[in-house]
Amino acid sequence: MLSEREIIDRLRRQAARVGPGLRLGIGDDCAVLDPPGPGRLTLITTDTLMEGVHFDLAWHPPELLGRKAVAVNVSDIAASGGESRFALLSLAVPPGLAVEVLEGLTRGIMEALTRHRLTLIGGDTVASKGGLALSVTVLGEAAEGRVLYRSGARPGDLIWVSGGLGLAALGLAICREGRVELGRRYPELLAAHLDPAPEAALGPALAASGLVSAMIDMSDGLATDLAQIGAESGVGARVFAERLPLPDSVREAAASLGLDPLPLAISGGEDYRLLFTSPPEAAGRLGGLARLACGGQLFAVGEVVAGAGVRLEAEGRVTDIAFKGYDHFRGP
Repeated sequence: MLSEREIIDRLRRQAARVGPGLRLGIGDDCAVLDPPGPGRLTLITTDTLMEGVHFDLAWHPPELLGRKAVAVNVSDIAASGGESRFALLSLAVPPGLAVEVLEGLTRGIMEALTRHRLTLIGGDTVASKGGLALSVTVLGEAAEGRVLYRSGARPGDLIWVSGGLGLAALGLAICREGRVELGRRYPELLAAHLDPAPEAALGPALAASGLVSAMIDMSDGLATDLAQIGAESGVGARVFAERLPLPDSVREAAASLGLDPLPLAISGGEDYRLLFTSPPEAAGRLGGLARLACGGQLFAVGEVVAGAGVRLEAEGRVTDIAFKGYDHFRGP
């Protein structure tokens, strides 16, 4: 087992002491940053991953867990239209944690920081009497007039998602069920759960376009995240089941597990796609923008309506699905 000082030293050796926008990094009580500049705003987000709640080391490789801890925060910054710049890392390490686990975890964290051009500027390490926990805070930047909020959706807007739904939920189900053969057949499902890729380029591109009225990243599932946009914007939403992008891998793996793919797409969570709204006349331009920004595809899955709530239309039936995703205090 590594000591606290050894853990900090390993991280510090890989972190910048000074650099663009950074007066002083790891070493003092505080990091010191330069102001972001005229017309620029600072964005801050944080996420915590706890063993037994968000991950299980029985199937989650430590290196991928480290990458995921960074990626989920980069996704938040992108959903606000910003670019990630700096990160802080806090670790709660249980006694007896294998050195190999900790090394894989920190290696994955540093890989993700490099991939997303983030500089580690500090954090904390403590002993845990329970399981492993890691918390990452990311600071980003955006032009003052380009920050996207959840509060801008208006009746008549279209509702968009930036890719297939239900992949992470199926990946988690495959891991829990120990269905190794399904994981080999559908590696994209495992990757969606174990090693998600945030829309780091698409988010800022959508913000810069001026075509988007509200945006959020999908961490808790379409139903809950869309309900959050509705609550902040004072509107309701209508979603059409036949328009939801369900990849063949989701449909086939769900069938093999005896699951209905539709609830997984609606409330499975952790897809880390962008969910946003825009005026109908922007539809043509948005498709081209996504292809240029990241080679991706956008899907119009519904429309913003007056009132409140989120309703799903499927096979002639209308169902209220608002806040049907994951809740830490209620469960799925």
